[in-house]
Amino acid sequence: MSMITIKFKILFLLSFYILHSTFPIAPIRYVSHTGTSIPPYTTWETAADSIQKAINICIDGDTVIVANGVYYENLVINSTIDLIGSSIDSTVIDGRGMADYTIIFNSGGSIQNFNIYGKGLGYPATRVIRAYDFLEVRNSTLSEAGVGISIIAPYFGANGYFKINNVIIKNTIRGINAGSSTQSDTYYISNNLILLQDYNSMGISLSSAGIFYISNNLILFTETNNSSLGIYISPPREVHIYNNLISGFRDNIFIEIHIDSCNIINNVLLNSESTSIFSGNDDAIIRNNIIMNHRTGIYGWPVQSDYNLFWENNVNYHYSNYGDSDIVADPMFVKDTIPNEELDFDFHLQKYSPAIDKGNPDILDVDGTRSDIGMFGGPYGEKYTYKDFAPRTPRNASAIINNENQILLRWLRNTEADTSHYNVYRDTILNFTIDSTKLITSITDTFYVEQILPNLSRIVYKITAVDNQGNESVPTMDRVVNIVGVDEYEVVPDDYILYHNYPNPFNPSTSISYKLKERGYIKLMVYNIKGELISVLVNEEQEAGYYEVEFNVVQDSSPAIASGIYLYRIEVIGEGNIPRFSDMKKMMLIK
Repeated sequence: MSMITIKFKILFLLSFYILHSTFPIAPIRYVSHTGTSIPPYTTWETAADSIQKAINICIDGDTVIVANGVYYENLVINSTIDLIGSSIDSTVIDGRGMADYTIIFNSGGSIQNFNIYGKGLGYPATRVIRAYDFLEVRNSTLSEAGVGISIIAPYFGANGYFKINNVIIKNTIRGINAGSSTQSDTYYISNNLILLQDYNSMGISLSSAGIFYISNNLILFTETNNSSLGIYISPPREVHIYNNLISGFRDNIFIEIHIDSCNIINNVLLNSESTSIFSGNDDAIIRNNIIMNHRTGIYGWPVQSDYNLFWENNVNYHYSNYGDSDIVADPMFVKDTIPNEELDFDFHLQKYSPAIDKGNPDILDVDGTRSDIGMFGGPYGEKYTYKDFAPRTPRNASAIINNENQILLRWLRNTEADTSHYNVYRDTILNFTIDSTKLITSITDTFYVEQILPNLSRIVYKITAVDNQGNESVPTMDRVVNIVGVDEYEVVPDDYILYHNYPNPFNPSTSISYKLKERGYIKLMVYNIKGELISVLVNEEQEAGYYEVEFNVVQDSSPAIASGIYLYRIEVIGEGNIPRFSDMKKMMLIK
């Protein structure tokens, strides 16, 4: 049923009400487990005991309100109605183990305030909601099916209208799947959370010639080795993708050849195993996006791309060139944890981020200033206070004795734009508290050398990073040197640690470092995501200390391995053949 038809129905009902005021317009029907289930279910006392009973006597324009409770049923809706639950948490439609489609809208309508379960994730052909013609879904949670929302748009000549807002979709293979045959279909998909784990899962798939507005969504794949897409649209008339966070898919945004326009603006795009944005047209407008941790940032024929920030991608552009105002820098997020099910990340920008006020000057933030780059910038973004955080703790700090019997401290350079210098502290006791009396130097370099001090049996170091505002990071853990005799020194770590590899993603090589508290037999191994052994990097006795090992996919793996997620694992066997330590971390190869 088209929107035009619906409008005529509404006008007819309004006219009927004016002429026959004794007849109510748009009856409300009630559903509750405590009602007497007496038709026409127009009070809570006579409420239907199942949702389908109330639906069966509805006509176009009716509203069905459902009380809290669990309703084990599948729904077939043949009238254009509004279906309203009392609470997104406590009004449950449970279709697990039942029909392939939990709810079917055959004539359009709306649904809100429900927690709805499909038949089960193990059934790819199942749908939580399936609709035709037009549909609004609001304030609901959908889970446990092949597809969360499936839309079969109208035939030629009709105008489909679809609005999906404030919906959580999880534990599905596809979040939203739609097909359409007309260029006048319009989709508004905004403020939703699509949280997926199946390796073949896709966030939004729209095989349609319609008009799409996709904004302010979180579309996240939280496992490894996804083989599908975050957003896929083909062949659209118009595409407008604004202010989304998309992470973890093979390709985060994949747009086939569009008809009129394609705008991808003010998004944060993370952690794809292949491409952040693929565009089939050379007139796609790609502005103000943060593109981070991809094999390829933007892949497409020379697109109109500029004012984007790139960070830790293997290749930023393929078939295109840098815009004059593109930036390659650490975006300085508040908390750039890889998006996971706990949603404990925060991609707001820190104060002094290089992405602040560096977007397209023709695009303004909600406070009227020049647009920030990223998901909170632009007119569809958010006004917030930039917080000035201290720098990260310097990474991979180590202490070694060089050939001249000097102590050499080393660490990796911080990437925050406002990093000023490093402080090195020294004491003779473990776990000392840093203060000005223990500060021995402030330097901009990432190494420090000093002579071994006489008459000491132990030297302990800590290192911090300091920014331009004077904020100081949390110090590194103790880096210990024991003096065991004349010209005899021992570097002693305080614990066993397996560090994150660097760089990550990498190609073709990366450094894996670890620290040993005591002497032991060490095995350092690399596995693919299936748990198959790829390479053994270390297999020997080692003394306590800090170690760095290079993993090179050309030299250390045979046959050559493909792009993807890999695991590296350390095992430490101590004296008496007793396991002392083991740990495993992920790394990403992008070719």
